[in-house]
Amino acid sequence: MTSTLTSGAADALLFDLGRVVIDFDLARTLKAWAVELGSDPSAMMAMLARNDTFHRYETGHVTDAEFFAAVREALRLDLSDDQLREGWNAIFIGEMPGIAAQLARAAKHLPLYALSNTNDAHVAHFLEHYAELLTPFRELFLSSRIGMRKPNAEVYDFVVAAIGVKPERIVFFDDLAENIAAARERGLRAVHVRSSADVALALDQLGL
Repeated sequence: MTSTLTSGAADALLFDLGRVVIDFDLARTLKAWAVELGSDPSAMMAMLARNDTFHRYETGHVTDAEFFAAVREALRLDLSDDQLREGWNAIFIGEMPGIAAQLARAAKHLPLYALSNTNDAHVAHFLEHYAELLTPFRELFLSSRIGMRKPNAEVYDFVVAAIGVKPERIVFFDDLAENIAAARERGLRAVHVRSSADVALALDQLGL
């Protein structure tokens, strides 16, 4: 579902990575960690997300070892850091169906950037395993490297300044409503992505 877009309305495109460019499923991580899946995996993630360590990990203020120690304690796991890292990276499924073609299409006309809430372990993994998929992006703004995360207003202002384009001339693609709302509050145009078809429709509307 897109906001109203018109031909020629953008000078840059900004994409979230998770579930916009790269698909993931937390259940894969919990299965790899042998965590009981009878409960909702999203509830497990919510439990971790309530832990301040998780947010500090996503903004680069906590090391992998400190994060894994917090996970080990929260989920009562008897696993090494390497085992936890392997399971943590098992979350990735692969390319979002059809997105590579849409990125290649868009990159012929406009500069592409990415803005993603992520962490050092995941960054190391996807930069290696999805290097080709990420080739169209001029720059990746990753929360653990820039010290800010969505949906905080400061991260949108930082990225807009770094791109050097007026916010109303940037179209932002994200799968979470709260991130879309926050981007619009900072003046960006935003598209709520549920599948690559939403990206394709937005590119059609932009005349790309």
